[in-house]
Amino acid sequence: MPLAFCGSENDSAAYKVDQGVLNNGCFVDALNVVPHVFLFFITFPILFIGWGSQSAKVHIHHSTWLHFPGHNLRWILTFMLLFVLVCEIAEGVLSDGVADSRHLHLYMPAGMAFLAAITSVVYYHNIETSNFPKLLIALLIYWTLAFITKTIKFVKFYDNAIGFSQLRFCLTGLLVILYGTLLTVEINVIRVRRYVFFKTPKEVKPPEDLQDLGVRFLQPFVNLLSKGTYWWMNAFIKTAHKKPIDLKAIGKLPIAMRAQTNYLHLREAFEAQKGKGSRYSQGSRAIWCALSHAFGRRLVLSSTFRILADFLGFAGPLCIFGIVNHLGKENGVFQPKTKFLGVYFVSSEEFLANAYVLAVLLFLALLLQRTFLQASYYVAIETGINLRGAIQTKIYNKIMHLSTSNLSMGEMTAGQICNLVAIDTNQLMWFFFLCPNLWAMPAQIIVGVILLYYLLGVSALIGAAVIIVLAPIQYFVATKLSQAQRSTLEYSNERLKKTNEMLRGIKLLKLYAWENIFRAQVEMTRRKEMTSLKAFAIYTSISIFMNTAIPIAAVLITFVSHVSFFKGANFSPSVAFASLSLFHILVTPLFLLSSVVRSTVKALVSVQKLSEFLSSEEIGKDQYSQHELPYKGQSSKSQAVPLKVVNRKRPSRDDCRNFMGHLQKLGPDEEPDDSCVRITGGFFTWTSDGVPTLSNITIRIPQGQLTMIVGQVGCGKSSLLLATLGEMQKISGEISWNSLPDSETGEDSSPERETNTGPDIRKRGPVAYASQKPWLLNATVEENITFESPFNKQRYKAVIDACSLQPDIDILPHGDQTQIGERGINLSGGQRQRISVARALYQHTNVVFLDDPFSALDIHLSDHLMQAGILELLREDKRTVVLVTHKLQYLPHADWIIAMKDGTIQREGTLKDIQMSESQLFEQWKTLMNRQGQELEKETVVIERKNMEVPKGLPRAMSSRDGLLLDEEEEEEDMAESEEEDNLSSLLRQRAKIPWQACAKYLSTAGVLLLPLLFFSQLLKHIVLVAIDYCLANWTDSALALGPATRNCSLSEDCSFDHRVYAMVFTALCSLGIVLCLITSVTVEWTGLKVAKRLHRSLLNQIILAPMRFFETTPLGSILNRFSSDCNTIDQHIPSTLECLSRSTMLCVSALAVISYVTPVFLIALLPLAIVCYFIQKYFRVASRDLQQLDDSTQLPLLSHFSETMEGLTTIRAFRYEALFQQKLLKYTDSNNIASLFLTAANRWLEVRMEYIGACVVLIAAVASITKSLHKELPAGLVGLGITYALMVSNYLNWMVRNLADMEIQMGAVKRIHGLLKTESENYEGLLAPSLIPKNWPVQGKIQIQNLSVRYDSSLKPVLNHVNAHISPGQKIGICGRTGSGKSSFSLAFFRMVDMFEGRIVIDGIDISKLPLQTLRSRLSIILQDPILFSGTIRFNLDPEKKCSDSTLWEALEIAQLKLVVKALPGGLDAIVTEGGENFSQGQRQLFCLARAFVRKTSIFIMDEATASIDMATHRVHTILNADLVIVMKRGAILEYDKPEVLLSRPDSVFASFVRADK
Repeated sequence: MPLAFCGSENDSAAYKVDQGVLNNGCFVDALNVVPHVFLFFITFPILFIGWGSQSAKVHIHHSTWLHFPGHNLRWILTFMLLFVLVCEIAEGVLSDGVADSRHLHLYMPAGMAFLAAITSVVYYHNIETSNFPKLLIALLIYWTLAFITKTIKFVKFYDNAIGFSQLRFCLTGLLVILYGTLLTVEINVIRVRRYVFFKTPKEVKPPEDLQDLGVRFLQPFVNLLSKGTYWWMNAFIKTAHKKPIDLKAIGKLPIAMRAQTNYLHLREAFEAQKGKGSRYSQGSRAIWCALSHAFGRRLVLSSTFRILADFLGFAGPLCIFGIVNHLGKENGVFQPKTKFLGVYFVSSEEFLANAYVLAVLLFLALLLQRTFLQASYYVAIETGINLRGAIQTKIYNKIMHLSTSNLSMGEMTAGQICNLVAIDTNQLMWFFFLCPNLWAMPAQIIVGVILLYYLLGVSALIGAAVIIVLAPIQYFVATKLSQAQRSTLEYSNERLKKTNEMLRGIKLLKLYAWENIFRAQVEMTRRKEMTSLKAFAIYTSISIFMNTAIPIAAVLITFVSHVSFFKGANFSPSVAFASLSLFHILVTPLFLLSSVVRSTVKALVSVQKLSEFLSSEEIGKDQYSQHELPYKGQSSKSQAVPLKVVNRKRPSRDDCRNFMGHLQKLGPDEEPDDSCVRITGGFFTWTSDGVPTLSNITIRIPQGQLTMIVGQVGCGKSSLLLATLGEMQKISGEISWNSLPDSETGEDSSPERETNTGPDIRKRGPVAYASQKPWLLNATVEENITFESPFNKQRYKAVIDACSLQPDIDILPHGDQTQIGERGINLSGGQRQRISVARALYQHTNVVFLDDPFSALDIHLSDHLMQAGILELLREDKRTVVLVTHKLQYLPHADWIIAMKDGTIQREGTLKDIQMSESQLFEQWKTLMNRQGQELEKETVVIERKNMEVPKGLPRAMSSRDGLLLDEEEEEEDMAESEEEDNLSSLLRQRAKIPWQACAKYLSTAGVLLLPLLFFSQLLKHIVLVAIDYCLANWTDSALALGPATRNCSLSEDCSFDHRVYAMVFTALCSLGIVLCLITSVTVEWTGLKVAKRLHRSLLNQIILAPMRFFETTPLGSILNRFSSDCNTIDQHIPSTLECLSRSTMLCVSALAVISYVTPVFLIALLPLAIVCYFIQKYFRVASRDLQQLDDSTQLPLLSHFSETMEGLTTIRAFRYEALFQQKLLKYTDSNNIASLFLTAANRWLEVRMEYIGACVVLIAAVASITKSLHKELPAGLVGLGITYALMVSNYLNWMVRNLADMEIQMGAVKRIHGLLKTESENYEGLLAPSLIPKNWPVQGKIQIQNLSVRYDSSLKPVLNHVNAHISPGQKIGICGRTGSGKSSFSLAFFRMVDMFEGRIVIDGIDISKLPLQTLRSRLSIILQDPILFSGTIRFNLDPEKKCSDSTLWEALEIAQLKLVVKALPGGLDAIVTEGGENFSQGQRQLFCLARAFVRKTSIFIMDEATASIDMATHRVHTILNADLVIVMKRGAILEYDKPEVLLSRPDSVFASFVRADK
């Protein structure tokens, strides 16, 4: 066929210009080419030469990156322009198709305009990124020319009576409007930026974020195309494939998305609510109003995108109807009838009736719909993440002002607050994500039902009714599922609590042979959890079943009723497949309904919880800011070194005004003195309605002196310190703090409060406070000591020395840079205590409060700390020190003493004052001081029966690892070297691999019966589902071919088609499909249950029997994570992910198979699409896994920071470090949020690409099947089947990849658990039969240690070398030695907790290595340094084996001085012990451990610093601790071994030197 620009017909009017050139249609079209050619010539040199040579300049991080005015509008108009031009090209091709020769002018100018539009936007983007607006003049000229030429064309059409009935006229009119609007946008850029026609151009700086190269999250800054397709993520995802993603790689958050910015928005919204003065200014309603005020706009944007996407989604069914209807007619080709200006014109109806046009429109609609849908998801999730950050910040700020009693008295536990942060904020985030569905779903359902009614009539309402009637059942199932999940969570929490206690006390359990008791407890709770999990699995399988079965049932009922009850109704392929597609759309919102309703209910509950928390009682700020005492005395040395802390406010000097007025508050007898703190007539309580804990407190604490507070256990010493710090609720009285004029310390940033003494009051300055229960940060040793203060090497060294921490630091893996685990889990009690005290010593505060700092320290350490730390470092600096202690031998050092008894002040004054006025009290103290003095002279022989009798516990100073450190370091070096040798590429290959091995292990755990059932049921189900749709295609084709319209029958004949046979086959297949849906959903959940049960049981059995070395070298948190998050993943997540993955994969495979069957030519196009798809999923999975792990790992420090803050709230407030910790929170929140945002962007990146590939599949399948059908090779029914399945590919392709990525992450849990299952167990079997072991062994307690050598592991060096000793029955042995001398190893050898590779221990004639472990450990007793109590009753803590009578238990309690305490408790022996024994003081907990050991009544009894937290008056066990023999150890060998008197008589004795050092 001849080809010419204006056509080559003989009678063509194309070359006639007798009416003037502008009246020639071809000339006008040629004129329209001019602007495009101009643009190509102007822009291409600049694009390819200018920017091509400096491509590095135009990097996304370029400092000139800036959006010009009307940026988004320009992009939107360009997209609209491209769409109209595509329509113009299609119209030109269609109208030219019937001509004798080709008229290029009908579509070639439109094609060039299309290329020019793309060029214009690329050109604009490059100019914008380089911030060089002067070059926009080219676009100004282009839009002007395009607008003029297109207007000429439009006018000429109008002159020739071409009107709106012709599509080309409408398209030309639209182009005139678009070019005119783009011209206006260009003029607006000139007006705003003044880059041309103005003398002074306007300088505009790029956003602050982009000038910071640390900001790598570019979604807010990129252009609209990149925003919609997440193109900017390409480089990031490619980089992720080359090296793992870490926090450094994802950079910082843009300012607008930071937690602080969003918190300020939220705070403004709350203040606006209060400002309105409405009755809803508090409570849940106020929170909802504030949230909608702060984040509502973005939610409206997300909802708009969602509604647009949902409406575009109906293009699928409508296009299927149009295409199949067009192909079902006899003559499938339309002939345009109208001719103007020598060419044919197509009407809109003719244009939309063309199958190819509909295929292209379907493709474009799918692209647009998927883009809008992903944009909606992104905006909603981003808003949710911002909201979460803001609420977490608000919760944290509230915690900082929370009343201590709320936490300590259990009104609001740390767990509840952590749940608020971890769960409830996420519930609100997900609610915001699902929120657009609330108004999008009703609109989608209404439009869907209307279209169904249009296609099927009344029968459509029957099908819709089926779906709607089943919706409440779905909601009921979803509610039950939620209840089962909640119930499972409760049991899971209980199991984890028991597991946590078991693992924390594992050393005690092994030493006491109680492993099986605690294992049985955990297993009992697990059985309850499994019962709940079964209910969860049943409801999950019902939910999955309903999701797959309801569409089948609805389609079956609709179609069968349509052909049965409505004779002669249209049941063509176009109607059937358009209806099928509509049913798929209609079911989606109804499935989502249950999730949305559930999420809404959870959000309402979460907001209620949040409201209760935000309205909870705050600390009384006026308790520590009553009035000042004038400062009298000289400034301390510490003030010479100012404390500089970032982001902390300094106390204003103006706050000193009205200072003389404050003095008038003093009583007449109270002259200004040198007191630092004064409490007058104070009554303090923990709860507002409770009895006073402290009564009638009137004390003074002298400035710059050492004050000691003494008294028995539980008399209120710690409470007095906390009351002074303002942590207790004050009933009456006043606290007066002296403000030091030269204080350079920070102050709380919270606003000043007015009190009755005037509005300007100086607050209490910072106090260095070391609590009785040491509080440590999850940071390095150095960071814990310096605690945000500037590092001063000289002072740091002095503090380390004063606290005797250097030996401990030396044996830590990385010295003082060793990371301390959460709550100091990897340190001993003594180490935790000394680091806590070191922190207080290091700070440059004027006041230091030390609460029982010696409780976990031995005599050596206590004395050294007292002398070098308190007396030298603090008192010589003239700092005010308040010391709570039980060590009465230090009283002579005190400048001021406060004696307490039963919550009141017994006496205060100097030691001399008390000697004069309270002689009885003084004598009592003297007796106790003498007793401790004797220890210094004689009893250091027992050098702490605490320290000696029992070698220090394993963690103390990490002595267990001392002799092994060199080996371990060497091992670490070897490992590091071998790791370096590993090729990076192999690591990257490993990251890119799917963990098939873990998947195989998971499935094999299910057993040989379930696995084949799982596979074949899934396969059969999808074969039946394809058969159902194939049957429908045949049925409708037959109905079309044999219907009355195609058969010539007379009026007397019945021409109606008999649907009965097809309907029966269709019903049978649908019923079989529904049954198979039920079988597959049940099988998947059943498999999950079986695997969960087996893996947890194996894990628990393996861990409980693991050697102690395993627990020392494996972090507790790591083991606990296997039981918590990993078990939860296996219990609840893997089964549903497995089902979803198998379903989406099978649907994709079956869809591609159907399309390939319908149009085999599709296989050619499938190959490149499959390759693209493979690389997208490959890159995505690696990035997704890294980001998911990063999201999880950044959440842990955030939650840890919350729990750390709550545990150390009193310390933080004492130090006045609230602002610093708030800054830390913002950092952790932003880190978590940036990881979440990148993960969201990565998911959207994948989904957009998969959706676009799906759209390509639809286009190729549609075009191929249309072409085949037009050649009479394919019935219309199969065309409908092919396109319907192509739309399914588009839906399920991204689900397949997402589920594959999820499965890959979740299989990590299986891999980790299988890794722990390889742990070797202790050898519990013995060589001796139980019958050969005497029932009461050991009776005498005669011990022979023969050539004993001990090591912690076969790969490590010995820690005891050839030790020999003989201990006679009834002897008391004291063991002493420096840190790491082998004392701990010596005691642990008796319990076979270490590897006795040489020599033996014989007790009462039996070699302990031949005994079963359970027997050996159950016959000996030990008390560890750290007191361990379990939640339960007192009876359970003393006798978990339930072997002893009540009288035995009471007797043990009496010996431990606890009988009166326990009798006073409700329930006596059955009184509740909370987790960790938190409802008892540290000293009482230690006494319970003593009582527990006494209950066992064994003949061999070992103690490890068991008296650490007990005051001398209570602890009478000292009377039985006079050692008969002393063993002095050094480097794993016995150095001295004799009676204490003999060793003391030798001047060169090491033991004698210990005693002399103590004096």
